[in-house]
Order: sequence, then structure tokens, then C-alpha cells
Amino acid sequence: MSDLIPFAEVAHLFEDFEHTAWRLESRTGYAGDRRSEEYQQFARGEDTTEDLSDPYYVARREQTSQGLRFERVRVIDDPPSDGQRYLLHRAQFNVAVGEDIRVLPRARADRLGLPREDFWLFDSRVLVRMHFDEEDELLGVEVTEDPAAVVHACQVRDAAWHHAVRSAEFEARVRSRR
Repeated sequence: MSDLIPFAEVAHLFEDFEHTAWRLESRTGYAGDRRSEEYQQFARGEDTTEDLSDPYYVARREQTSQGLRFERVRVIDDPPSDGQRYLLHRAQFNVAVGEDIRVLPRARADRLGLPREDFWLFDSRVLVRMHFDEEDELLGVEVTEDPAAVVHACQVRDAAWHHAVRSAEFEARVRSRR
């Protein structure tokens, strides 16, 4: 593993990419989410409707309206962890501004041999591996344009994307099983 850098040092990639920002999310939860007031409200069963006029959402909406793609696959356990249920809930807001979020059951991801790591892939050229500790705290990121690493990430993306379903479809399946 190369030297880790703070996530803030790669934030510019979300503005600078030319075609696609793609993420694999494989963790059962994230410490940053658990610290948020929104997560606490969700855990208490309270309304957590997002303000889609927030600058984050405005930027995503503008980018997707220009043809840029934000996509991600979330690997979900059965049953989903509390952190994964929270991410499933939040998907509706990201989707509302143009992001395409899909869900892949953990058992299928494991059968496909997908890695249990989180990463962002920008324009199929820049790979940003995210490193976490045992408490789901982000330690930092590792950035590479190494062709072998990028090609592997592209292969992971293609397999995950092919086998995943849209988050709304996954939610409907989960609700129908209850």
C-alpha cells in the first residue's frame, strides 16, 4: 500500500472528471455516517428528507444534466446492517439528482470474487482506493493510474454493474419479503 492521503486531496476529481465517477461500496457501515445527525434521526425512525437545493445535490444535478455519470454499486448483506439500511434510504436523494445507484447482494458479490474494498474510479483512468480501520473510520485514500490496477477496477465495475439491480427495485423486493 502506498502512502495514504486525506480524502479532501482528491475532492477535485468530482469536479474534474470528464465522463464517469463510479464507486464500489462494500462496507456494512461508515463511521462518518453514524456520527451525523441525519443518521441518528434515521435510527430513531424520524423523517430524514434531504434538501435537494443543498449545494452538493445542485452540483450533482448540474453535472448529470450535462451528461456526466455518477454511478455506484452498494454491496448489501442479508439482512442489511443498520448502516446499509441507512444507505438504501439515502439512495433516493442521490437518484433524484441523477445518480444511478445499484445494489448487489453480498452473497452474489462473494460468488463473483469481488473485492471487499471501497473505491472510486474516474473515467476508467484514475483509481482512488479508500482505506478504513476496524471501526469503519476512513484512514485515507490511495490514488493510482497504474494500468493494471485500473483495468482490474474496471473489471470489478463491469461485473458488479452487470449483476446489480437499481436501488428502487431492490427496495421493492425487500419490502415485498416483509
